Amino acid sequence: MTQDGEPVLFSTSPEYFQDAKTELLGAYAANQAGPVSVHRLGPDLGRLSGPGVQLGQLAGMCRDQPVVFVKHLTAERASLPLPVARDLEAAAAAVQQVATAAGGDEFAIQAWVSGQNPVPYGSGELARRCTAALADLGKKTGHAGLPRTLSLCLTKTGLLVGLASPAEQLSDWPGGRTRLARSDDQVSRAEFKLEEAFQAFGIRPPASGTALDLGASPGGWTHVLRRYGITVWAVDPGDLDDKLRHDRGVRHVRMTAGAFFRSERQRFDMVVNDMKMDPQLSCKLMLDAAERLQPGALTVMTLKLSAHRPVKTVRDCLDLLRRRYRVRTARQLHHNRHEVTVVAECR
Repeated sequence: MTQDGEPVLFSTSPEYFQDAKTELLGAYAANQAGPVSVHRLGPDLGRLSGPGVQLGQLAGMCRDQPVVFVKHLTAERASLPLPVARDLEAAAAAVQQVATAAGGDEFAIQAWVSGQNPVPYGSGELARRCTAALADLGKKTGHAGLPRTLSLCLTKTGLLVGLASPAEQLSDWPGGRTRLARSDDQVSRAEFKLEEAFQAFGIRPPASGTALDLGASPGGWTHVLRRYGITVWAVDPGDLDDKLRHDRGVRHVRMTAGAFFRSERQRFDMVVNDMKMDPQLSCKLMLDAAERLQPGALTVMTLKLSAHRPVKTVRDCLDLLRRRYRVRTARQLHHNRHEVTVVAECR
């Protein structure tokens, strides 16, 4: 790896910016190339820079270590000060220059604002104008799913232009702000969290078998799993939504998760857990769940965080889970609030 670093822009939740900074500096604490630094550019936007910083390596660290409070990454390729960025044509010209220097003929274009918009045009107009500017160069453009993405972020100081592949970005949405459409039959907002996890981490429920939904009421995650065709045991003393009560693919077990594990010997092919519970207690319950899972069973759970030392809390929880699971990744997703989504496999 070259000793020369590249500035990397990262997105996070405004409330967890300092925690993302702590994680990033910790990830580079042993960096032999030299110290790195983090600067806040907007409420949910920062820049990591220093010798040895490379986007591809950082994306791998975010997935594998994992670095949980970083949602989106892109390598900074241009920075327009506010007086220049106010001119939409100047902004489009800068994006053309970045695309030309990058080479290639296909680019997704994504634009967003961190904080209050400081220019006389919006992110949508910016994306449309830059799309037209690249079309003038003969480039194919789209919103996502192309080999590289031009990220255009407006901040109080101007316009930042980033470049990354979909894998390097962590999320193929502008700034990691995933937008999912509400369906007419949606049971609860919690459905977005599981659907986003499936999309962000490239996972799906098994094609057949039985899933266990702990703390299921009113049934949002059960509802999502049923859309994929898997049979669900929904464990919760509370009621399920009317949409699920007569679904023959749902078995509602009216008891707490602890009581369920003491009384039931059924084995499952997947377990999900979105319980409102102390995160370490929830992880200890997942150790009990491992006794009822097939080897390799997929696990998706959320860790409910308090304001007290969230980075340490997540690390402690992942260490607990690793006693019985292989943790694939963990990240605070867009539809998470004060929580982190974990994906793991039973050993």
